[in-house]
Amino acid sequence: MSFTRVGKRAAALTTAAIVASALSAAPAAAHGTTKPLKTKSLAAVLTADKSGFDHNGHDYDILTAAVQAVLKAKPGSKVGVLADGKTALTAFLPNDRAFELLVKDITKAKKLPSEKKAFTAVAGLGIDTVEAVLLYHVVPGATITKKAALKSDNARLTTAAGSTIKVNVYGPRWHKRISLIDADRSDRNPRVVRFDINKGNRQIAHGIDRVLRPIDLP
Repeated sequence: MSFTRVGKRAAALTTAAIVASALSAAPAAAHGTTKPLKTKSLAAVLTADKSGFDHNGHDYDILTAAVQAVLKAKPGSKVGVLADGKTALTAFLPNDRAFELLVKDITKAKKLPSEKKAFTAVAGLGIDTVEAVLLYHVVPGATITKKAALKSDNARLTTAAGSTIKVNVYGPRWHKRISLIDADRSDRNPRVVRFDINKGNRQIAHGIDRVLRPIDLP
């Protein structure tokens, strides 16, 4: 099973909250403040962890390796935007356990693979497929903070892959949570488990506990 049939249809519809949040991609001076958003890239954040594959399912070793593999094979890939801190974007970062769960699911394995084996399986899908999946996790043009996201229930976000994901805000008002509805209707939707990675910069990210799937896998 693979991700080779990535959807091509892009949706232009967004909620007012997401449109407004795009303003945060501009220098903060535009909002009447004096501090512009900084330009530290998400690639710099990801590569700062030098531990490599380990037993910590809550960090991003597999994702980092996947990004590096794509850029090594395709230096001109759109994935390279993650290294351009001047370009505003919001990324959703699947942690290592998310990738392990994905590999377990698509290979029908009985137990979770190690991080190294999970990366090998992901890479085995083909570099174009890995690139497409990574781009499905990137929303260009807007720096969407936790505060903005929590006000964006039912927003449809157009990803760098050209298809969309939908924001689902749920739970009591004193403990709102967010899940992301992807193209796969047969698996639990990813939930945001970590907010505002690289906050204060034009490129911001939120950690998720499943890999966003750009196609419907049986």
